Amino acid sequence: MRSVDKQVRRVDVLIVGGGPVGLLIAFQLAKFGHSRSIAIIEKHPKSSQDQYGRAITLYPRSSEILDQLGLADELAQECFACRNTVCYDKDGKEVAGRGWNFLEHMKDTQWDFALVLRQKYQEEIFRRSLKELGVDLEAPVELIQVHVDESVSQVGYKITAVSKNGITGEEETIMCKYLVGADGGRSFVRRTLDIPFDGSTTEDKWVRIDGIIETNMPKPRVYGSIESPTHGNVLWAALDHGATRIGFAFTAERQNAYPVFNEAAAVAEAIESVKPFSLQFKQVDWFTVYSVGQRVARKFFTKDCVILAGDASHTHSSSAAQGMNTGIHDASNLGWKLSMVLDGLAPSSLLNTYESERLPNVQKLINYDKDISRLMTMQFPIGWKGDANADPNEILGKVMEKASTFTSGLGIAFDLNVLNVMGSFESSSKPAPVSPGQRGPDVQLQKPGTREATRLHKEAPNNARFHVVVFAGEPDYTSTSLKSFSDSLESSKVFSNARLPISWLTIPANSAPSAFELLGIMPFGKVFYDEKQTAHNRYGVDIKRGGVMVLRPDGWVGTSTSLRDGAVVELEVYFKSVLLINS
Repeated sequence: MRSVDKQVRRVDVLIVGGGPVGLLIAFQLAKFGHSRSIAIIEKHPKSSQDQYGRAITLYPRSSEILDQLGLADELAQECFACRNTVCYDKDGKEVAGRGWNFLEHMKDTQWDFALVLRQKYQEEIFRRSLKELGVDLEAPVELIQVHVDESVSQVGYKITAVSKNGITGEEETIMCKYLVGADGGRSFVRRTLDIPFDGSTTEDKWVRIDGIIETNMPKPRVYGSIESPTHGNVLWAALDHGATRIGFAFTAERQNAYPVFNEAAAVAEAIESVKPFSLQFKQVDWFTVYSVGQRVARKFFTKDCVILAGDASHTHSSSAAQGMNTGIHDASNLGWKLSMVLDGLAPSSLLNTYESERLPNVQKLINYDKDISRLMTMQFPIGWKGDANADPNEILGKVMEKASTFTSGLGIAFDLNVLNVMGSFESSSKPAPVSPGQRGPDVQLQKPGTREATRLHKEAPNNARFHVVVFAGEPDYTSTSLKSFSDSLESSKVFSNARLPISWLTIPANSAPSAFELLGIMPFGKVFYDEKQTAHNRYGVDIKRGGVMVLRPDGWVGTSTSLRDGAVVELEVYFKSVLLINS
């Protein structure tokens, strides 16, 4: 709670950085009950930051994450929902299966499209949603000093930070238990904690320009690419509000033609980049030129109290449109863990899994980004051992297709650890379609009574609670197992604790006028029907045996057990290793 002492403010968490990642971390903590014990500051006046440009694309898993936080619907109201792609060769002829073609094959999700909405609009929605929870972004307020007192206990205020108001010049001392650096690639938090930022910046430069355009390109309202002999693999992306983004490689030779690279130069190069098609800008919203590079912070979590997220912990090119998506994954992984630690529901060691789960996936992205960024500038990946005469555009298409499940986020998984534990569940399919550490797929369900259609992700939102999903199968076969499971659960001292952040769902493989009569027992939590058995099939659950899946708050599978004697004990062991449980 904030101190009444006006000289020193005390908060549980100070978040530095008012971009999407910082806002989402703050939003989650506020949503999970910490609105009065957090603060979020941003050194730039938001009027100067609220320009167009920057990140534009959310892939399906990012949209799912935001959907489970209750934010995606509002984004979808304003977005350009892109399901179509096109690739043109240097002569303007359409080439099948290249460029961004993988976007057309992102299935197994309600959000089966690229949600294109410029960062300006996304941040407006995040700020407004955060304010509705009682937290204002403080800007322009800059962090100018940080000291960590490691002699202070884990539950104490280990961090003393000093901030400076950019308008009044007034300095304020803020003491906090945790400091989250979401303050971008030039992160003050990272630099002042002396955390190495490993990697390099290449000599390659790219240009991005947004605006309202006219063109004779046959398919302009798509995610497209043009294989230019002078500007590399040119990005053409239909944007929200009728705008378009064009991105291209800016070679040293072409740079020499411009003593000053201004808007007129960006427009001129954009026109050249999309030839043989014509291009005219009716309005330019934003442009930038930047160097391509990849860097990763050596630590995402240090001194047991300082956390890096988003660009503060990793930077890469915009070649695969992954920047904001990766940051959203960071925020989603961190938010519920930090909330549980603050609430005393989980040990502080839970925060170690933030780095151990996110760092390997970031490194995968960096390795992928190095290859794709070189191919987009018509260079082979470093260490290329293939055909020296191959077409980089063709190789690029194959690389992007191969990485499609990772790019979409639907295939991002975590190694086994205290949160991701192989249980006794045996899948009806080989290999198992879902395993601990993998995303819990969204599946169609029916509400009892009304038979209204719903989805698992809607019924298992991210509210900083685990969801234990009992796939009841066909009760004609599973009734004995269900009764045994119910009896064991009723006598469990662990699960009798109402304070535990655990919710229950029951999904039988058919429907009936009464869930109680169908199951022969009281359902575990809310019940939803799976008449067509698509949910059971997608999770690999045999309808004659049933099974139990534990979904983490962020929607990944934590563990899975058979619906048999000992299942409740198995679940008790899992939760005792994750949560602080006295029994």
